[in-house]
Amino acid sequence: MKKVLIIAGSPRKGGNSDMLAQQFAKGADESGNEVEIIYLREKKINYCQGCLVCLQKGECFQKDDANSLLPKMMGADVVCFSCPVYYYSVCGQMKVFLDRMNPLYDRMKDKDFYYMVTAQDDNKAQLNRAFDVFDGFADCFADIRRCGRIYGGGADKKGEVEALPAFIEAYELGKSVR
Repeated sequence: MKKVLIIAGSPRKGGNSDMLAQQFAKGADESGNEVEIIYLREKKINYCQGCLVCLQKGECFQKDDANSLLPKMMGADVVCFSCPVYYYSVCGQMKVFLDRMNPLYDRMKDKDFYYMVTAQDDNKAQLNRAFDVFDGFADCFADIRRCGRIYGGGADKKGEVEALPAFIEAYELGKSVR
């Protein structure tokens, strides 16, 4: 059994990337894993101030929800990021979250990372820009395995992702976590 942490970045409750996160969670749960979804829209996370105090103290001086997410990231065996793509990159909520995980720099090891994005555009080459953001984050850690990507392109209105291959792929990818 693995501890699976899903970080869902959409500001839109019940939106397409939320649906992919839930599908991944369902599959991972059915495979006997311990699964938790964090919805960033429910968290108060301030912008990184760039002061780097967090690298000395192990957490940020700001008193918001970011510090409570650090141990969850450290304790997970599997981290899955799910978010919508805005202007060919991750949504702002996800980027702010990733920036605030700076205290983890070079401290996380031996984790499996999964990435899922949704977008109106279905051009995979364009969506890869969002995956580059996740890869940049993963590059800060040792022994990180990039285990899968889901392209949920062609989904704009709530629920449209359900008709795309990405919906089943997210479930199957979650089910493969062992």
